[in-house]
Amino acid sequence: MKRIKKLIIIAIIIYAIITFINQEKVLSSYKNQEQEIANQIEEAKDYQEELVIDKENANSLEYIEQVAREKLNMYYPNERIYVDNSK
Repeated sequence: MKRIKKLIIIAIIIYAIITFINQEKVLSSYKNQEQEIANQIEEAKDYQEELVIDKENANSLEYIEQVAREKLNMYYPNERIYVDNSK
């Protein structure tokens, strides 16, 4: 009877250790996911700040000129843009 009790206690201890190790792995995985999500949130906040700045500047003449030049390839009359492709 004493051997059976000892075997049962040893089995319970081994089960508890295995369960504890598995739970540590799961918790570590959750911490990694939490960090990834926190990074994504930071990136989204930075992007939102950029959008707010763009929204505030949307009616300024400098912003309109920049968009016209970069996205619409529009320039002032008699303005020439030279690109040096020799390099």
